[in-house]
Amino acid sequence: MNRSLPSVEDRFAGCLLGLAVADALGAHFEGESPEVLAYRYRNAEDLIQNPPAGELRYTDDTQMAIGVAEALIARGQIDEEILYRQFAANYVPQRGYGYGSRIVLQAMVDGGDHRYLARNLFSEGSFGNGAAMRVAPVGILFRRDPVRIWEQARLSAIPTHTHPLGIEGAQLVALAVGIASTLDVFDRQDFFAALSEMCQSIEFTSSLVRAACLTNARDLGQLGNGTEATDSVVTAIASFGLTPDSYVQTIGNAILVGGDTDTIAAMAGAISGAYLGRAAIPEHLLGKLEDNYQGRTYIEELAVKLYRLHEAP
Repeated sequence: MNRSLPSVEDRFAGCLLGLAVADALGAHFEGESPEVLAYRYRNAEDLIQNPPAGELRYTDDTQMAIGVAEALIARGQIDEEILYRQFAANYVPQRGYGYGSRIVLQAMVDGGDHRYLARNLFSEGSFGNGAAMRVAPVGILFRRDPVRIWEQARLSAIPTHTHPLGIEGAQLVALAVGIASTLDVFDRQDFFAALSEMCQSIEFTSSLVRAACLTNARDLGQLGNGTEATDSVVTAIASFGLTPDSYVQTIGNAILVGGDTDTIAAMAGAISGAYLGRAAIPEHLLGKLEDNYQGRTYIEELAVKLYRLHEAP
């Protein structure tokens, strides 16, 4: 497919806004079954062309991604203390934070031992998708350095996610964003091979193999639609891999999988936006995205600051 190539700066805006729009749209359908969604919408395009009425308000996915972006801008890399402070400063429980994240983040706000809670709230640490949903700024900033993406994504995860699978889920999303943002032409085999090369767990490796073989969006649900990283990260990546030249189809199909629709769509939207750029995001959805404190304008400003940091000598 012929397409005009986005500028690097446009890819930065596409990544962050692509995440926020997909998150906010997907939030309207969280917990729905794929059967119910299939009854309501004929396909991805139908969903995108007929979004719910009213403003699109983002969830904790975008709010925490904002914190990651702010921390990167402040220091040029992930600094544990700065990241903690940004998460605590931005924390609004009503954004839909999960049980574990609420406890850890409230401890950050209150000055409690949030590190202990992150390690011990779950017996082996959280392996949910909360670290993966927010990691896109890492992937876009360090887009040409896969090794640094992998390490910086790890550092961005550990404030709340210490389980190896929770961390690796974040690393895979960040790497997918980084790779997508450097491509002029998408090669599906090369894309999944690059992800698999960095992958360390059998859980993600086997899912990536299955994802690389999918040919129909109706089969995305086979990869999972839950809140665990292993049930959602590869689903989001596969949604992009099926329709790399369409942000609309990528996030629409991610939502139609059902379940954790906001987070799966947010991850897919960040990857798609990093590849296609801001112009690929439908204007009618951008126009509906909230634009008050830390809204659409602020998110785009963060993208510009990240781009300038990326371009700085």
